[in-house]
Amino acid sequence: MPKQVKDLSATLEVAVHVRARLGEGPIWDDRAGDLIFVDCEESRIYRFDPAAKHLSYVTVGPIIGAAIPREAGGIVASSVEGLLAVQPHGESQLLVPVERDRPYCRMNDAKCDSRGRLFTGTFASPFERGGNALYRIDPDGSLHLMLSGVTVSNGIGWSPDERTFYYVDTATRGIDCFDYDIGSGAISRRRRFVDIDRAHGFPDGLCVDAEGYVWIALFLGGAVRRYAPDGQLVAQVALPVSGVTSCNFGGAALDELYVTTARNHVPTELLAGEPLSGALFRCRPGVTGQASHRFAG
Repeated sequence: MPKQVKDLSATLEVAVHVRARLGEGPIWDDRAGDLIFVDCEESRIYRFDPAAKHLSYVTVGPIIGAAIPREAGGIVASSVEGLLAVQPHGESQLLVPVERDRPYCRMNDAKCDSRGRLFTGTFASPFERGGNALYRIDPDGSLHLMLSGVTVSNGIGWSPDERTFYYVDTATRGIDCFDYDIGSGAISRRRRFVDIDRAHGFPDGLCVDAEGYVWIALFLGGAVRRYAPDGQLVAQVALPVSGVTSCNFGGAALDELYVTTARNHVPTELLAGEPLSGALFRCRPGVTGQASHRFAG
C-alpha cells in the first residue's frame, strides 16, 4: 500500500463471530440502537445490540439480499421474490414483486434516500452478464427501472448533499457516480468514479461518510478502502479474511465502521487459513458516517 494511503486497521475487532455464509447489508437502526445485517444464503436477518453485546435473528423464507427498517415499523427485505414486509418473528408478505418470472434471479444490496425511496438491484445465479437491473421503489409501492444492462448489482450510496449517487455493478470493476435529483429520485450523467484493479478484489458494498468520502468493501481483496470525493485513495482497513462484502457506519455517534464478511464464494485454499470468515467486524476510523434512512412505504 502506498505510503500516502493511511492504514486504519489499528482499532479493527470482531464485533460478533456469526460465521455467516454470506453476510451483507449493515444498516444502523437509530431508534433501536442496534445494527441490522443479513446472511443472504441462510435467509437470516440479524440484529446486533453492541451495548448489550446481544445478537438475535429471524429466518425469512425466501433468499434475501438486504434488510432495512420501515418508517411505519418493522423491516422490509429485498429478496428473490421482490420487496418483502417482514414481521417480528420472520413471517413475510410480498409488497412489491420484482422479476418473479426469473426464479434464478434475486435482489441484492438496498439503501434508501432521505425521502424514503428504496434503491435495489438484481443479479442472476449463475451470473448473467448484462441481464439485470437497478430499480427504485417509491413509498407508494411503485417500481421504477433506473438502469438496465447490469450484471451484479451491488453497493449503493449518496453524497451528504444527496446530489451525487454512487453505484457498483461488480462486473465493471469499479464505482460509478451519477447526478441525483432528490426531488424526483432520478439519476443522470453516469460516469466512472474509481476503477478497482482485479488484483485488489471485486468492488462490493459501499457507504459514504459525513465528509463525502466513499468506503468500498473489496470481496476477495480482504479490505475496505476510503476514497476522497475526487476519487483519490486515501485510507484502507485491512481485514484478516478475504470475503469482505459490505460496510456502513453505526453506533450512537455514527463513528463505528461495521464490516460484514462471508465464507461462501471464497476459495477453499483461502478459507482454510481464515477462521474469522463470516464474522461481523468493527473499527473506529476517526471519522463519522451518515444516518441510514428508513423505507417510507
